[in-house]
This record gives sequence, C-alpha cells and structure tokens, in this order.
Amino acid sequence: MKLLVLFSLIISLLLQTACGPLKYKKVSAKDFPPDPKERIKKNMEEGRGFRILGNSKKGTNYEFASSNPLWRATLDTIDFMPLVSANYSGGIVITDWYADANNSNESIKISIRFLTNEIRSDALDVNIFVKECSIDLINCSVSKTNSELVNELKLKILKKASLYEKERVERYKKENPYEVSTPDNKRKKEKK
Repeated sequence: MKLLVLFSLIISLLLQTACGPLKYKKVSAKDFPPDPKERIKKNMEEGRGFRILGNSKKGTNYEFASSNPLWRATLDTIDFMPLVSANYSGGIVITDWYADANNSNESIKISIRFLTNEIRSDALDVNIFVKECSIDLINCSVSKTNSELVNELKLKILKKASLYEKERVERYKKENPYEVSTPDNKRKKEKK
C-alpha cells in the first residue's frame, strides 16, 4: 500500500513539472549579431561559452606549474642551487645546502613556501638557513637568518614574476581578441 502511494506521488510530481525546462523557446535573429566574432563576444560576456585559456567562474582554479608566473620566477631565480624538493601542488620549494667555492665552511639552504598564486608582497614565505662549520667540518651549527638576503630574494622573484605575467597578458591579447582575465579586471567588474 505504501509503495503504491509513493509511486503515485512520484508520477503526479513528474506530470506537474512536465516538459517546462525542455520547452521550445522562440529566438529572434535580431537578438544575435550577424558577425560570428560579435556573437562569440556577446556569448562570452553573458557567460554562455567557455574559454580554454581564460579563468572560469565555476570549479577549481588549478594552473599548471609552467603557466604560474610566481612559480616560474622562483625556479628561475634559484636555478643555480640544487633542489631537494619542488612540489607545485604543495606550494613549496626546498633547496639543498649550497656553499660558495670561496667559503666552504658556510653553506645556505632556502625554503620558499607559496601562500597564494597572486603576485604580491605577501605571496611568498622565504626562509634561509645558514650552516656554519668549524675548519675541520665536524662541528656545525644551523641557524635561521632573516637578513637582507630574504628581502632581496623576494623582490627579485616578484619582479621576475610580474614580467612573466605581463608577457603572458600581451601574448594572449594578440592571440585572443577578447579581454584576457587579470586580477585587476575582476576587481573593476566587482565594483560596478
């Protein structure tokens, strides 16, 4: 009995909704521009389309490591040092101990953690560790330093990342006649 009532309830709900969402909608040709480029632009502005290279408004915002300017700039800046770990999904780069040929008793290790993909001053957490050893290289002490080198390294990475981002925007402006999404454009649209 309960099964019959449940079944009839489901059937009545389906009959009430009918095919409303699938109903044919009249479309006028006047609503759409004749030029295909203009139609594409209109559809993109209304959100009825997709971009392969643009930012989507739904889903995740995953970028490949090679397209992330901050990541590329970091690896290019510390390319002279051997890496122990470079984990893009974890957002961390750790170098191995590096010693200058002139001073073999002192070596440094750099740890860079990415706090955001945006190019801004607080996007990186840079730590530099200094290992100082005695002349016989037996007694070593490791300490974390917060010297000018940390600020110089951050500044160099951020400058290089901003240049990469500028190149990316210019390249896609040439390839794509429509607006390339940048953080500044998003903020302007949100204010309106």
